[in-house]
This record gives sequence, structure tokens and C-alpha cells, in this order.
Amino acid sequence: MRKAEKRLLKYALAFPEAYEDHPWGENVAKVGKKVFVFFGVPEKDKFHCCAKLPDSADFALTFPFTEPAGYGLGKAGWVLARFGPTDEVPVDMLEDWIDESYRAVAPKKLVKLLDE
Repeated sequence: MRKAEKRLLKYALAFPEAYEDHPWGENVAKVGKKVFVFFGVPEKDKFHCCAKLPDSADFALTFPFTEPAGYGLGKAGWVLARFGPTDEVPVDMLEDWIDESYRAVAPKKLVKLLDE
């Protein structure tokens, strides 16, 4: 589980001006002051990834490991993916979701850099 989490965090931090933070004890990636992906509180045998998916939330929610994010975030397109110790983590798909979330949250000038 930790291998997937580390790979996804590294991927998230490669976006322009992205950085790691730990509000509420959770691992998150931010751009500016906004979170674009939550990885939750580190746990040995569990992992989750929560991203804002304005374009693909409906599709993402068709997977058995996903649900709308709590605290009302689901209404804004945030999707939570949960994985247990024996679950295979679809890292490539989660990277796509992180990309979509970054583009939804980051300032337009930074998103523009991705398309150059």
C-alpha cells in the first residue's frame, strides 16, 4: 500500500507549485492554499485518495472502491477511493484523477503551464 501512496504523492508534487501539507494530520497535496488531493492519515494497512473530479465524478463513482467524499465535498465533485491491504490500487487511473483535480483547483496560469 505504501508504494502506491508514495508514487501518487510524488506524482502530485510534480505539478507546478504543488507542495505537501498535513492539515488535520492528513497527507495532502496543495497548490496555493487549496488542497487538490487528500491521502488521509497514514495507516499501515489502508490507503485512500480523494480528488475533485468535476468531469469524471459520475464515472469514478461506478467503481466499488469509491464513494462521494464526506463533509459535503461529494456534492462539489470530490470522490473518495478506499483500498485495503489486499486490494490492487489502480495507480494510473488515480494519477489521471489527480491531474483532473489539480486542473480544477489550481489557478489558470498554472494549469496553462501543463499544456505548453
